[in-house]
Amino acid sequence: MQRLLMNIYQRLYQAYGPRHWWPGETPFEVMVGAILTQNTSWRNVEKAIQNLKEKGVLYPEGVRRLKRSQLARLIRSSGYYRMKADRLKGFIEFLFKNYGGDIERMRKENLKTLRTKLLTVKGIGPETADSILLYGLEKPIFVVDAYTKRILSRHGMISENAGYEEVQTLFMDHLPLNAKLFNEYHALLVHLGKAVCKKIPKCDRCPLKSIEHGAKSIRQGKDGMLE
Repeated sequence: MQRLLMNIYQRLYQAYGPRHWWPGETPFEVMVGAILTQNTSWRNVEKAIQNLKEKGVLYPEGVRRLKRSQLARLIRSSGYYRMKADRLKGFIEFLFKNYGGDIERMRKENLKTLRTKLLTVKGIGPETADSILLYGLEKPIFVVDAYTKRILSRHGMISENAGYEEVQTLFMDHLPLNAKLFNEYHALLVHLGKAVCKKIPKCDRCPLKSIEHGAKSIRQGKDGMLE
């Protein structure tokens, strides 16, 4: 499985090159983006982040000082802006309560402990928490999203109803625990999902098309079910 996963990574990297993801000038900006990008496009998130920058509040204390109504107006372009304002405020409260608002103190926390804490914050699920950990804090944890599941299931490596932890474990058990690798790998899968492996896939353009049968033969058990 390790050889197969690395083969996928190498083919995607050769096809698309480095993705330079996640865009952000500071770790805090990345964290804000991870929360705002829920259920919307990155283009809409960029507008919201730019508004926060122009207002001069894109740092923990700046967001903390804003009223919820003010924050909601600034992030309106991200959609569900009142709900996301609540979630950002909840994250800020968590950051100050546990780490005095200091991102570097947060970074020093043990990965497993920090992930468990993040998941207690209202509105932060596994994908958002892991995006904060990997992209914001450079901790070695693999982010799983709908694109990852779609690509792997279509290549026979997981079942269509595989859960988040199951897919994450597939990567983390068979690849070096390296934040840079996980960062680039996930970004490449997202690019493949957006450009090629859509709901109606463009399989003739897929860099992975020739490995499909090999993947299925590895994952398929005697009864024909995915292992």
